[in-house]
Amino acid sequence: MDKNDFQPDTRYTITWGDRQGGSRPATIYVYRAHSEFLVARLVGGDGLLRKITYAEVLKIVAAEPVAPGDRSFVPNAMLDEKTWRDRSVMQHAAGSPQRGK
Repeated sequence: MDKNDFQPDTRYTITWGDRQGGSRPATIYVYRAHSEFLVARLVGGDGLLRKITYAEVLKIVAAEPVAPGDRSFVPNAMLDEKTWRDRSVMQHAAGSPQRGK
């Protein structure tokens, strides 16, 4: 996999390789694709932003672009490549008056 396989504001169902050599299914929302990794959040997961390297993605099972009204937003500074240099997860919680939060 590489950067060209992923688009921002898209939900992907993937097979994700773990560090123990196994694999597991995951549905992710991609915020940004960088040259070496992507920044995503697990759909229905713990709410953490994650740095996922392309080597960890074994297979893309499905891709679904998200409609503009349903997109999730995170400040651009949190998505920059330099922000993710030394971290693999980040917690971010935000509300939206449009969503009643």
